[in-house]
Amino acid sequence: MRDTIRHHLTDELLMAYSAGTLPEAFSLMVATHLSLCDRCRAQAESYDAIGGCVLEEQAQGVEMEQDALEATMALIAKGTPRAMPARPACKVLPAPLQDYVGGTVDEIRWRPVGMGVKQAILPTSRDASARLLFIPAGAAMPDHGHKGMELTMVLQGAFSDEIDRFARGDVEIADPELEHMPVADIGEDCICLAVTDAPLRFNSLIPRLVQPFLRI
Repeated sequence: MRDTIRHHLTDELLMAYSAGTLPEAFSLMVATHLSLCDRCRAQAESYDAIGGCVLEEQAQGVEMEQDALEATMALIAKGTPRAMPARPACKVLPAPLQDYVGGTVDEIRWRPVGMGVKQAILPTSRDASARLLFIPAGAAMPDHGHKGMELTMVLQGAFSDEIDRFARGDVEIADPELEHMPVADIGEDCICLAVTDAPLRFNSLIPRLVQPFLRI
């Protein structure tokens, strides 16, 4: 599966993730993709290494107290070790998403948005939003554009639009120039992670009317 990913994150997103400047929702997207994509993970690790070198150069000449290491180790020793609960196996949700959902797909609190499509908004900071989308096999999302950036990653099944076909692990990057109508493949229900930094721009009346209530 790792070798079949065809649509990857941009270098700009990976560098921003490494620098810690992305909104929480976009960081969640990157972390989820990296858990499945060897290529992007290797690229992100290279940016981490570069950042480490920069910090090391900036830290040269800064003197530390002689007992700094001992004091740090003493604080660690005073801490109470916590056993991490075993994460249940889940073929759909990678580990970063399971932490937000609280378990497997069975724990997702879906809310209907119309035409069989469901969503679950994830708890992230207000500067961007993250949601899981359930699109029934063969169903289509409303035709829409974007007021900002939208990243959509497939977790199960696949969808196609005016750009290409996207399967598990693939990320579609949409900007204000893109208008599309994603359609789930017929063979399997499609589950996606979508993050946005601005509301969508729907072309039909009914989606525009319900948009404030759905927080899309």
